[in-house]
Amino acid sequence: MERKPYPTDLTDEQWKLVEPYLPDAKAGGRPRKTDLREVLNALLYLVRSGCQWRMIPHEFPPWRTCYNYYRAWIDSGTWDEMAYLLRTDVRIEAGRKDQPRVAAIDSQSVKTTEQGGEERGYDGGKKVAGRKRHIVVDSLGMLLAVVVTSAAVDDATGAKQVMALVDSEGYPRLRTVYGDNKYHNYDLYDWMDDNVKYRLHIVRRPKDAEGFVRLPQRWVVERTFSWLGRSRRLHKDCEKLTETSAAMVKIAMIHLMVRRLASDTPAEEFAYEDKKAA
Repeated sequence: MERKPYPTDLTDEQWKLVEPYLPDAKAGGRPRKTDLREVLNALLYLVRSGCQWRMIPHEFPPWRTCYNYYRAWIDSGTWDEMAYLLRTDVRIEAGRKDQPRVAAIDSQSVKTTEQGGEERGYDGGKKVAGRKRHIVVDSLGMLLAVVVTSAAVDDATGAKQVMALVDSEGYPRLRTVYGDNKYHNYDLYDWMDDNVKYRLHIVRRPKDAEGFVRLPQRWVVERTFSWLGRSRRLHKDCEKLTETSAAMVKIAMIHLMVRRLASDTPAEEFAYEDKKAA
């Protein structure tokens, strides 16, 4: 790498973690000239800094090249596979089973920009015009699934979409998903009885509580949103498509997990009080 490094650049150790998960060049074609490490560095820079595609620094490959790889890896499921395998490594390093037994669900409404696009609406509860991110995380706060919808979509309705991605085949140990009062919905319960093997457990706020309360089992998903909030590309939803919106969340989480595995992030940042939750 013949340039000054950016804070988001992958170290040699981090690159060794993600390189095996990137697709090989097509057989029979011209030799690949693009440096995939630099493509990833550009994407991590974009997500963390919040810059526009056309404002990716010129030291990186052309922005159109970076975007083409980004889209190709969405279509091929590369981001999903990378997130799945890195999360497994994080859990094993933390002394947990490779697959979670419990998880937590929550949603986050974010404003959109003047950029056009699909799935936009108004969340009357949060008073936000834009989109809503629905996520499911394990007991360490590592992402299991993300779905992006209009902000007008009810949380229980969005829960069906994101829970459908957390199926029993991919997560055979999963038994309980923790959520707050907004997921207390009988239609959602009926859907879960017919479609998934795990159960939803509602964690309620104490009646006399004021302000923020660290709810048992469920606080980890709030912490995950806080981690994601470090990426300026996620402060608002700048994407035209919800699938690219979800991909930005996955890239931010992949970067966080790679840093964790490369010991760049303190272990206590991922600590979870209840060891039985693993």
